[in-house]
Amino acid sequence: MKLTPLGIEGAWVAESPVWSDERGFFREWFKFEEIQETTGIDFSVEQANLSLSNKAVVRGIHYSLADQGQAKWVTCAAGHVLDVIVDIRPDSATYKKVVKVDLKGGEGRAVLIGAGLGHGFLALEDNSVVSYLLSSVYSPNDEFEINPLDEELGINWELNLVGGVGLVISDKDAQAPMLSERFAANQLPK
Repeated sequence: MKLTPLGIEGAWVAESPVWSDERGFFREWFKFEEIQETTGIDFSVEQANLSLSNKAVVRGIHYSLADQGQAKWVTCAAGHVLDVIVDIRPDSATYKKVVKVDLKGGEGRAVLIGAGLGHGFLALEDNSVVSYLLSSVYSPNDEFEINPLDEELGINWELNLVGGVGLVISDKDAQAPMLSERFAANQLPK
């Protein structure tokens, strides 16, 4: 497995071989020891999630303020997504920096999103399946979201990649506070 930093402290892209034949493919997509040795992040899996999204669906920007933090290991198991990582730590040198990673089912890519970073994605195909490993369990009181269309973040959601159709965003995400509102309410990672 090859791990490469993405220009935001705690964000990495992982590439692993995919073995394909007439039956399909096989891939090792998570190796704790290699991740810990390369990144220094002690990623113990506490929860695993799957989501299925149709083309033009945006999920995020989501983050956790759990005391123990919440890192994510994310891959696209089927379909195709544009994964988005946002540094929402006000004291970080890369505060407000956005990094996008192309993740496609059948390819050997995943992203490591360290605790304190925001995460979202855009589904580029129908039936896109994203698999997440989390370092802490879901805790409703510690989970937050930032509006994915926040102008301060200026995320280019690449509408051209979904044929220029309108984005599909949940009510919860569409009505989420802006980054400046989360900052004013002291609801950003430290």
